[in-house]
Amino acid sequence: MPKISQVTPGFSVAGTLTAEDFKQLAHLGFKTVISFLPDREAASLSAERGRRAAADAGLNYINIPSSNHEIFTDVVVSATASALKSAEGPVLGHCVSGQRALIIWAATQARQRSVGAVLQQLKSAGFDLDFLRDDLEAQADRASWNSALKSPAMPAASETLSAQA
Repeated sequence: MPKISQVTPGFSVAGTLTAEDFKQLAHLGFKTVISFLPDREAASLSAERGRRAAADAGLNYINIPSSNHEIFTDVVVSATASALKSAEGPVLGHCVSGQRALIIWAATQARQRSVGAVLQQLKSAGFDLDFLRDDLEAQADRASWNSALKSPAMPAASETLSAQA
């Protein structure tokens, strides 16, 4: 079993899991596992094997495969935010080392609250990710841009193009 690091009472991170680890996670009280591992990365379980191991242990399993260069993409961050919102907790996020899961969690949080508060939460949990401040600020800005794009006061891109024609 890899080391489990608690970030909040409802979210922890860990490195690569084996099929045997899922029963122990259930025994520790976890309800949901989110895997950020793409199939065939390192010596990790495939999504299907992870899903079966989680089901056998009575855990929910969510797979959001993301390589390191996809960490801050809208697809990954939005999928993670949605998963965290609906997941029964406590939740364990895992990847090869746990750091990718931690960074993706931080990106979801930066879209909901101040980056300073997110970094302080991480620091309180024993993680210093201040080097990601600019990336997290971009996530906070991205949330604002997405809200502005969905705002009824702002014309859709197709309306703008039609008006210019």
